[in-house]
Amino acid sequence: MEPLRVGLIGYGGAGRGIHARLLRETGDEVVAVVTRSRADAVREDWPAARVVPDVDALLARAEDLDLVVVASPTGDHVAHVRATLEAGVPVLVDKPLATTERDAQALVRLAQERDGRLTVFQNRRWDPEQLTLRALLDAGELGRVHRFERRWERFRPEPQHRWKEQDPDAGGLLLDLGAHLVDSAVQLFGPVRRVHAELRALTTPAVDDVFLALEHAPDADGHVVLSHLQAGGLVGAPGPRTRVLGDRGAYLVTSFEGEPTPFAALDDAQEHARRPEEPEHEGWLVRGAERTPVPRAPGGHADVYRAVRRWLREDGPVPVDPQDAVRTARVLDAARRAADEGTTVVLA
Repeated sequence: MEPLRVGLIGYGGAGRGIHARLLRETGDEVVAVVTRSRADAVREDWPAARVVPDVDALLARAEDLDLVVVASPTGDHVAHVRATLEAGVPVLVDKPLATTERDAQALVRLAQERDGRLTVFQNRRWDPEQLTLRALLDAGELGRVHRFERRWERFRPEPQHRWKEQDPDAGGLLLDLGAHLVDSAVQLFGPVRRVHAELRALTTPAVDDVFLALEHAPDADGHVVLSHLQAGGLVGAPGPRTRVLGDRGAYLVTSFEGEPTPFAALDDAQEHARRPEEPEHEGWLVRGAERTPVPRAPGGHADVYRAVRRWLREDGPVPVDPQDAVRTARVLDAARRAADEGTTVVLA
């Protein structure tokens, strides 16, 4: 399949650190980059790419682009997605789609008017962790699940000084990591009907301490799953990354992407004892004192771009329905309201 010709808006931690790396892995080509301060990095990574100062200059040659990736700060997403859609170029936008449900829905309406060429980079759907859990649930290993917990915690008492930490409206962990956490919960356990939240800014102007309690809509038998989602930058002892409780057992993920945790000793012991021919494990199936390693499901974030290529080249399914991002924005809006008012918000 012919590689995609990609224009990147932004070449910072997301643009260079994530998207450019994945595009290189999939064999696609970055042909133009919007950046004012990282031209040298672009030329080092993509010698043939055009470096342009703004989105208008990028879209002046829209015919050279198969896809635009919006990796700019979240507060710029609406303007950059709108301009790209109006230029007739398909868009992959980093999460969150927008800072509010209202703005996210407006972008989806515009995309529908422009042949629906909009998707959202919810790459954590392709995490081996998420794929492994999905397989366990499908196999019925946990039985009927009643609680889902996921934590994205680190100990960073000296925060970084980026827009994510400094912008109280478009930055912060609720919009950044919360968008992933909510999307993961909804993908696994369905729509959310009630939201409780505790949000604080402990070390930065933007929110850096997040707790969400979500009640999912009941299934056909009236059974309800509760999700507890946490993100924090001032957590000296991070909890287990994922814990899922069911009536036949639990699934436990003790560590995540190298972040230190007191539970890492479990994984270290397992890897030390593992024979080379055995698959790496992704977590643990736990039933009281019984603990069984769960083999890691295949997959990874580069599969997002493989799905994007099928979407654009072969009329395959949209990798992430942008309406899902609207639903996530609705939950995050409700979380802000719940925290401000000290209440539980009910979603109709």
